[in-house]
Amino acid sequence: EALRLVRACAVRGYDEGVSVDVHLNVDAKRTEERVRGQVMLPHGQGKTVRVAVFARGADADAARAAGADLVGAEELVAEVLAGRLDFERVLATPDALPALAKAARVLGPKGLMPNPKRGTVVTEVAAAVQQAKAGQVEFRAQNQGVVMVGLGKVSFGADRLADN
Repeated sequence: EALRLVRACAVRGYDEGVSVDVHLNVDAKRTEERVRGQVMLPHGQGKTVRVAVFARGADADAARAAGADLVGAEELVAEVLAGRLDFERVLATPDALPALAKAARVLGPKGLMPNPKRGTVVTEVAAAVQQAKAGQVEFRAQNQGVVMVGLGKVSFGADRLADN
């Protein structure tokens, strides 16, 4: 019923985003109660995601073939340090992490620094790029135990929003 009301209550002149906020009965400050993960939305969020991949050699070629927007190692780190941040997701291979450490002060505060716990340090680069482009969404509980995730756009309709 709520998803049907979303379309009826949309009053803006543009395609509004739809998100869900779930209050969980967890204490996010306790490590054993942390909620964090990734999920594939079958219909995506309704926006294109620009993916940057820090990799070398064959992994870099695989990332380009899979559709990554920016690929590189030291040269891409230099661009990030110069202020180029026109991407939403960052993936890295384990061998590129030492070069990426220089950009940690730039990427970290924006939540873009690759981390094995978040699943952004990958060995299967092509599959990870395809999933990021297809609508993979990261979620985590905030301090008060609230998980907020965008489900899509109003134009999706109730069926596609329910699938997501």
